[in-house]
Amino acid sequence: MIAEITHHGRSFRIALNDPIDLSLPLDPRAPGPRAWYLGPPLFVPVRADGREFTVEAGASTNFIDVHFNPHGHGTHTETVGHVITERIPVGRVLPRYFFTAQVVTVKPEQRRMPDGITDSIITLGLLRDAFPDRVPEALVLRTKPNTDDKRTRVWSNTNPPYLEAAACAWLRSIGIRHLLVDLPSVDREKDDGRLEAHKAFWDVGNALDHVRTITEMIFVPDEVHDGDYMLELQVPHFINDAAPSRPVLYAVI
Repeated sequence: MIAEITHHGRSFRIALNDPIDLSLPLDPRAPGPRAWYLGPPLFVPVRADGREFTVEAGASTNFIDVHFNPHGHGTHTETVGHVITERIPVGRVLPRYFFTAQVVTVKPEQRRMPDGITDSIITLGLLRDAFPDRVPEALVLRTKPNTDDKRTRVWSNTNPPYLEAAACAWLRSIGIRHLLVDLPSVDREKDDGRLEAHKAFWDVGNALDHVRTITEMIFVPDEVHDGDYMLELQVPHFINDAAPSRPVLYAVI
C-alpha cells in the first residue's frame, strides 16, 4: 500500500503497510518503561456484588480498570499545559496527524555539574552538528548507547540524559513543531522544578505555541537509519496535558 503525499511543494511516497512503531506499551507484567518513582501500571478487574468481572471468573466480559500516569508510564505526548496554569488538552491540539520527520542520533556529552554529579547532556552544539540541511516538522531523537533495555527500563533515580535548554530553544527557533525523545524527559531528573528545556521549547513567558508537542519514552530500533521519514502521531482524545501515544514512522521511498 503506497501513499503519495504532497506537502509544502514536496512530494513523498511512503509504504503504509510497513510502519515503524516507536511506542513502548503499558504492560503491567513488565518492569517498565516507567519513571518519576512510580510503580508499574495496574490492570485490575472490576469487582462488584462479590463478583470479579473477567471471563475467566465466569463473567460475560473482561471489564478492567487501568491505573497509570501518562507522564511516567510508557510512551506519551504532552502539551505546554504540562508546565503552565492554563489547561491545554493534548487530545485537541493536533490539527493533523502526519508530519515530515527526521531521525537524528546523538551521543550525549559528559559534563560535571555544580552539585558534583556528571550529567549526560544533549547540547546545542551536538544538535547543530547532527542536524540535516532541511528542517522537518518533527525531530525524532535517538540517543547512544541505544541498548534494548530502554524498552523496559525503570528510569527513576538514574539521572538520565537530557537536553540543554539552549538546544530546545534552537529547535523551536528553526521550526521544529514536534520533538520526540527516547528519554523520560527533555529535562534533568532532579532540577528543582525548573523544567528549563520544556519551557524553552514552548517559549513559556513569551508567545506560547499551543500546537507544539513533546513525546517522551519512545524507542528507535538500530535498524532504523537516520534520515527522512513521515511521522504519524497517534494521540487519544484525552482532556489532559498528556496522554499515552503511538508515534509511527514511515520511510520515504
